[in-house]
Amino acid sequence: MFKGAVLRYLISDALSLLGNSIAGVVLPLVLLARTGDALAAGSLALICAVPQFVLGIVGGAVLDRVNRKAICVASDLISALSVALLPVIDATVGLSFGWFVALGLLGAVGDVPGMTARDALLPEVCEREGVDLQRFVGASQSLNALTGIVGPAAAALLIGLLNDIDALWVTAACSCAAALVSASLPHGVGTISPASTANSPAGKGGIIALARSVLTDGLSTLFANNRLLRATTLLSFGITMVMGAWQGIVLPAYFTSQRTPELAGVFISAMGIGMLLGSLIYTALSSRLSRRGWFVLSLVGMAAGVSIMGTLPAMGLLLVSAAAVGLFSGPASALLGFFAYERIPEERRGSAMGTLNALYLVVAPAGTFLGSTLIAGFGIERTFMVLAIAWIAVTAVALAAPTLRNLDDEPA
Repeated sequence: MFKGAVLRYLISDALSLLGNSIAGVVLPLVLLARTGDALAAGSLALICAVPQFVLGIVGGAVLDRVNRKAICVASDLISALSVALLPVIDATVGLSFGWFVALGLLGAVGDVPGMTARDALLPEVCEREGVDLQRFVGASQSLNALTGIVGPAAAALLIGLLNDIDALWVTAACSCAAALVSASLPHGVGTISPASTANSPAGKGGIIALARSVLTDGLSTLFANNRLLRATTLLSFGITMVMGAWQGIVLPAYFTSQRTPELAGVFISAMGIGMLLGSLIYTALSSRLSRRGWFVLSLVGMAAGVSIMGTLPAMGLLLVSAAAVGLFSGPASALLGFFAYERIPEERRGSAMGTLNALYLVVAPAGTFLGSTLIAGFGIERTFMVLAIAWIAVTAVALAAPTLRNLDDEPA
């Protein structure tokens, strides 16, 4: 049983993720309702991607120089503000596409550095409390999956009870609560030692030189120094792009066209239930199967579930396929996260995690834009099939990659 700083870390992370999961369902529906254009949602994601990338790089640099706990607190408060302003503006002057862009950029100022700060804190909290890293990553994935169930389900309930945009007040409250819990972490957590600062690429130089050095060092750490880390990072990007298209625009557009927007939250909750079960199974039985065995089982299972989703079956089977994708994604998500924490050295963690999260914040919006473009060009039904084929292609490449065959080797 986790306790102390580890428990508070998990609670803070869960509250932040809960707010984001509610917003992830509500915001695309609000944008579609206000603009009536699926391509607008994809364009918004792409417009915000470049500033998010820059903020991710600068945030990674800052995290190797300043207190990471303080960044977590500040970022959650900024995120709360950016979300709370949406219903205020909607009730006063009315939301336009420009307001979505402006507040999306404000949210990025909070979300990007905060996400990186939490990632960088995780190994430190485990070491402080004497908790096994691989086991904790599995437990963290289980909790993330639980918020992936509760958040979308709560979003569906809130949309049914309130105006769509009023559900965002709950998101703002979750972010504020996450900031308070992060602030309660023990004194000294997140503090950067002089030795780490001296060894970090962010140790010297102005902001431009700092961002350049962090980007160079982060890319080198992720893609040049370790073949396994490079392969798992690229695989994560492929999965994130396809899932970004599904969740960012294709599913909201489909359920909106069926006049059942609340079912978008139910669908994502079904996937979250599967992910929770998969993460719990992996946490309990991770030693019973080799890492390669878990890897193959996860990818093949996800591909089967996505293949069913691609045919756009009846709602019952669609929910079952979503749960199957979540079930088999649990072990894969935990494994890919574990390799990142295991292979990135402490003195490079801020820059590498900052670069990694910055790249994710480009890949996911790129997937959303791709999905909106496919909908505009081919319609929703064909888009489902195209995304399923893309997922199967990513799976085939990952299973055949030589680097991903010896996953049980210890890092050099």
